[in-house]
Amino acid sequence: MHEYDSYPEPPRKRRKGRFDDEEAPRRGRQAPAGGDLSALDERDGVEPDGPPEGDRWSTWDGAQHGPEPRPGWVITEHAAVDTELGVVKTGKEADVHLLERAVPGTGRRTLMAAKRYRTAEHRMFHRDAGYLEGRRVRRSREMRAMANRTAFGRDILAGQWAGAEFAALSRLWVDGIAVPYPVQVHGTELLLEFLGSLDGTAAPRLAQLRPEEDELCDLWHQLTEALLGLARHGLTHGDLSAYNLLVHDGRLVLIDLPQVVDVIGNPQGPEFLARDVRRIGEWFLAKGLPAAAGDPESLLEDLRVEVGMPQAIPMSQQ
Repeated sequence: MHEYDSYPEPPRKRRKGRFDDEEAPRRGRQAPAGGDLSALDERDGVEPDGPPEGDRWSTWDGAQHGPEPRPGWVITEHAAVDTELGVVKTGKEADVHLLERAVPGTGRRTLMAAKRYRTAEHRMFHRDAGYLEGRRVRRSREMRAMANRTAFGRDILAGQWAGAEFAALSRLWVDGIAVPYPVQVHGTELLLEFLGSLDGTAAPRLAQLRPEEDELCDLWHQLTEALLGLARHGLTHGDLSAYNLLVHDGRLVLIDLPQVVDVIGNPQGPEFLARDVRRIGEWFLAKGLPAAAGDPESLLEDLRVEVGMPQAIPMSQQ
């Protein structure tokens, strides 16, 4: 039998001695003092279900969508993310924000105007009563809440404003009337076509312009066509002024339509119609609208005929 050679054991590395009051050394990443483990979480402070970039996932899924065929710039992918880019306009009932919707990893992006009606504690619906005549909700409890302006009632009103504006814009856009395309409505947030430049600069309001006579006449003609379009649907803007009209690349666009009024269904409808024409007519006349281009009284009479109203007394005698 062959006898194997025996080899001595390799020397073992001696461990450094440790006193009893010393902590045993720990392997791997060390937890911070105080036991706070959040510093070890690489996603600390990030919404667990949020997108990897942007402020939120697209709200397209679950929202009520705008009319078809949709413009090509509308982004419907569920993987899209929304990013807040600032405030465009503040108001008593709603604020308008600039929102970018984009699909990460692609070049698809679009800018939209996000109109958000305020929460009950921050909202001042100062003009509800006249506009809401003719609009009803089914439950008497909701009607009482709206009438008494409780927090619950004001929330219902906010939903009505958003829903009414979305419905009106959808009807008018389909008919070719100059309004922003309504992308979607979700709760009290209405997403609209952004009218402005690619860098986020909003189109000016009519009130900001000082048009020459030719441009003024063209804008009056566009206004006439837009108001006749509303009248075909039996509607008037309800709060029309030079501040509720945008001019984008020479195109006049109606905005801010939550209070759109059914001229026949609302007992005050004829008064709203006359006031709309009078107020915007005063602006055009003050800017030098030639008589040959048109006049507010003739426009009002044309609108009355379009909605099927009987001939009325001239505006100057009202």
